[in-house]
Amino acid sequence: MSSHAGTIDHHHDPSTSTGIPNKKLLMWTFLASDCMFFGALISTHLIYRLHPMPDAPSPKNIFSIELTSFSTFILLMSSLMMALAVTAIQKGNLKSMRWSILTTIFFGSIFLGCQVYEFQEFVEIKKMTITNSMLGTTFFTLTGTHGTHVAIGVLWLILMYVRSFQPPEAGRNAAWFIRHAVHIAVIIGAILLAIFATLALVHTLHTGGSISAYFGGHFAMLAGLLACIAAGIFLARPNGPVNFGEANAIDVESMGLYWHFVDIVWIVIFTAVYLLEYL
Repeated sequence: MSSHAGTIDHHHDPSTSTGIPNKKLLMWTFLASDCMFFGALISTHLIYRLHPMPDAPSPKNIFSIELTSFSTFILLMSSLMMALAVTAIQKGNLKSMRWSILTTIFFGSIFLGCQVYEFQEFVEIKKMTITNSMLGTTFFTLTGTHGTHVAIGVLWLILMYVRSFQPPEAGRNAAWFIRHAVHIAVIIGAILLAIFATLALVHTLHTGGSISAYFGGHFAMLAGLLACIAAGIFLARPNGPVNFGEANAIDVESMGLYWHFVDIVWIVIFTAVYLLEYL
């Protein structure tokens, strides 16, 4: 048998004595601790669900299973795109990885937008807040913590996407740093403006407003969104060789582990918090 038989390609990452790459081992350790953290939050919600307070509101009268089912589907599709991004960079296909990461960012942003809309509806219309009922306390704490994890994941994806445009060491200077900082700001700006513009459109339609009134009242926001998209496309143009390739596969894979974990946790939350109320 060849001495190279059974050798595992860890994509240029040093391995520990366990045979697991250092970065992957660190991520698994973090996810294990985060799993226990979410386990405590989910358990707390389920305990108070079994023993509700006398004046507790009915979850069926508050939750919108249709909206949550849609956002769950979107998050699952983002997990698929994250897997495609990992596969692409392992094959050295940088262009495909970038498109997959952008799509994952897009889907993650839709999920966050749905969650912001849901929270807004619960607080302003259904009058459930984090302080006026035990259901509100456990619900907002659990889903808000998960939403924070999704937001962190989206930010990490943005940083990884912009990192893929980093030039070789010889080409790094102040102009390169400013360009990449602007690139990050433009993507974040586009996401925030898109979420607020969509929420404003939904509010306008719900209150009986017209599309023309919406465009007239939110012209600056929409113009800013278009400007961010145009700037993002401009900054994503090829600008010479980059210092990013198959050697960075372990970084993308570690990010993928985090994103898949967030998706799996949401499936458990969706089942424990939403679906159980309809069984």
